[in-house]
Amino acid sequence: MNFSHITWLDDKGHIKPPIFLYALLAYLARGWCIFIASLTQMGDRSELVRIFYPEKSDFLLALGAGLGAVLIYLVVIAERRRSPQWLRPIFVHLKWGLWLLLIVDGVLLGQRLIHGQFLFHWSLALDALILFWSSIYLIKSKRLHYYLRDWLKEDPKLLQP
Repeated sequence: MNFSHITWLDDKGHIKPPIFLYALLAYLARGWCIFIASLTQMGDRSELVRIFYPEKSDFLLALGAGLGAVLIYLVVIAERRRSPQWLRPIFVHLKWGLWLLLIVDGVLLGQRLIHGQFLFHWSLALDALILFWSSIYLIKSKRLHYYLRDWLKEDPKLLQP
């Protein structure tokens, strides 16, 4: 049998992380992405940050909230290597961490709305839309559900020849 048409499995038969999980983590860590992009500017490094976060407190809160997304990304990388084994229980409950980060991001969106005096702005509307679609993705994605259940409780002694 040829299983080459199944692209969501790697060469060891484990489910690859969904690309939308990476996109969701990048969205949740966008404060860090903007910070890293601002380091590449030669002139005023804070100019890029001010475009996305006019209030300094909003940017600092985005960095704090994005730290959770960076930690979840590190857990996903550890899962790809299947080590260390003590991360297994954390990995199985990763969906709850994503929900917590989405709730924190929703609260931060509310704070940015308050700072903007509840005036319509496209970036806020886009953030609300992405937040909404991300929550639907967490609820409905079967591949994410299977991926989070893939790191089985294997006995290391059985894996060695």
